[in-house]
Amino acid sequence: MDFWRFVFAFIIGGTFCVIAQILLDKTSLTPARILVGYVVAGVILGAVGIYPALLDLAGAGAATPLCGFGNLIAEGVRKAVDEKGLLGALTGGLSAAAAGTAAALCFGFIASLVFHGKRK
Repeated sequence: MDFWRFVFAFIIGGTFCVIAQILLDKTSLTPARILVGYVVAGVILGAVGIYPALLDLAGAGAATPLCGFGNLIAEGVRKAVDEKGLLGALTGGLSAAAAGTAAALCFGFIASLVFHGKRK
């Protein structure tokens, strides 16, 4: 069972990467617009109930890409609205993604102290 979960994670995560690469190569979309599109797609797929099925099938292959981030924010907003009402629409996304965002900021800061980038 675990073997197939890894296979599906690789296939679905790889498919997200292939789609992004095709969009970069064949359209005039900038990387920033593609990233935003992935977040919005995750919100929409979560709203219609498709993304939770992808998460069950692929695990980290679906949770790690930006679509997973969009789905996480949408799920946080949904839960917060159920608990706090309209105020949850403003706070739910922030609280749902706070741990991952804080970790990314901390690790990025540590990496900036250890490694010194060069200007192009």
